[in-house]
Amino acid sequence: MQYIEFIEGEIVFKQASSQPLEVGQIRVKVGAFGINRADLLQRKGHYPPPAGASHVPGLEAMGEVIEVNNAAALKVGDRVMVLLASDGYSSEIICDHRLALKVPESLSNIEAAGFCEVFTTAYQALFEIGKLTAGMKVLIHAGASGVGSAAIQLAKHSGCEVFTTVGSEDKAAYCQKLAADKCINYKEQDYKTELKGVAIDVVVDPIGGEYIDKNLSVMAKGGVIIQLAMMGGRMATIDQAKLLGKRITWQASTLRDRSIEYKQQLLSGLWQGFGERIASKQIIVPVYQSESWQQLEKLHSIMANNQNLGKLIAVVE
Repeated sequence: MQYIEFIEGEIVFKQASSQPLEVGQIRVKVGAFGINRADLLQRKGHYPPPAGASHVPGLEAMGEVIEVNNAAALKVGDRVMVLLASDGYSSEIICDHRLALKVPESLSNIEAAGFCEVFTTAYQALFEIGKLTAGMKVLIHAGASGVGSAAIQLAKHSGCEVFTTVGSEDKAAYCQKLAADKCINYKEQDYKTELKGVAIDVVVDPIGGEYIDKNLSVMAKGGVIIQLAMMGGRMATIDQAKLLGKRITWQASTLRDRSIEYKQQLLSGLWQGFGERIASKQIIVPVYQSESWQQLEKLHSIMANNQNLGKLIAVVE
């Protein structure tokens, strides 16, 4: 099998022998995998894999099951999409069968490769932490990202009013096609001003930095901020009076290092709530571009420069 490793920030292809399966595991011949910003952070040495996980990057992939060991409903030949803590950048992966979903016939390999990480992250933020219900107002930062694209759709299909921030008019138009109610170009508009008088119930924020205090300004009493990352910087100055006065819950969240049981619970809830609409493409996996994994540098560059609208996918060839 082939896999990719980051060595001093460089992409290096390597070879390894296949390992035996443990009980409950499946072996998957990978067809494609999704690119996530966590991969870029790992490449820079800022986001190491959790204890016990492989150093091979990659948080989501799809492929064909080629071997099973007491893996419940899955069998050889099944097409699956999998949620991973590592190893996605490989031609072959071993994973726990509980973190694999059968791919609906309606989804292409490219679409399936970009599903698990972003939709599970969005579902966790909105429903597990944010306790989103119909009628709520949601603010999603980085709306044109993979997680943002997923979150917009899940929130709209739950009967919520969705606001989002983006960095260009192209990205605003893209989010509007996903049914966002209001898209704010942060390079031309201040979202704190644009949302004056709007009481936001749930904020999904991968930016942090100066956004945190602005989030507090636009939120309703009892609102929830879910902090997914800190693209805007590690440090922030906030007005604690807003935090206290509005009784705001501000919770940070990561998914990669959570237990298999927790991730399975999320996948199950996501598919139970939205699986039919995903299979019927009422909710889409928004793919911006796919390339051979030999062109991984190109895909990383697109993401690093914030050029993508939705998912970037590497095809294993």
